[in-house]
Amino acid sequence: MLLVGLTGGIGAGKSTASVLLAERGAVIVDADQIVRDLQVPGAPLLERMADRFGAHIIRDDGSLDRGAVAAIVFGESDEAKQALKGLNGIVHPAMQDEIERRIAEQADTGRVVVLDFPLLGENPRDDIAAIVVVDVEPEVAVERLVEFRGMRASDARNRIASQISREDRLAKATHVIDNSGDLGALRYQIDGLWAQLVELRAATTTN
Repeated sequence: MLLVGLTGGIGAGKSTASVLLAERGAVIVDADQIVRDLQVPGAPLLERMADRFGAHIIRDDGSLDRGAVAAIVFGESDEAKQALKGLNGIVHPAMQDEIERRIAEQADTGRVVVLDFPLLGENPRDDIAAIVVVDVEPEVAVERLVEFRGMRASDARNRIASQISREDRLAKATHVIDNSGDLGALRYQIDGLWAQLVELRAATTTN
């Protein structure tokens, strides 16, 4: 198995890059999807979040109101920053346990396993053979979040500010994907990246 980290700031297009890598044969371990799986109605994790942030974050049908949570934890105030730490303290241990389980399942497969994790820069690992950063200018990310996710520009900037800086993220990269162009340009870069990862897997297996 070759374990690769895939990360990028919100709005950079990391999820699209992940889909393209899966099309080429990568096994994707998606941290965001794992969190969603852990937050289904009735899940213990959801109950802990409601205890911490209030019952109003749970909709009448039992599902999580992600917008309500975002309004609490993303902002410039000290209160919001503390709330985000509290949220991470609830969510991250369970998420990390499930990430480790899914990676362990692939340990003897010889596959390229991509850990799709937006907070990889904040939570580094020493077992990753390559770190791929999907990158765009922050204002491009804001524009995309407003257009495609319906966020207010101020909310988008708060979300970006809550993550590791662009400069620090890029400093950790072994491979950078510039996603400021169209889908065709992204596909071209992913093709090149995949070829490099396949070569790296072969070299790792040989050694």
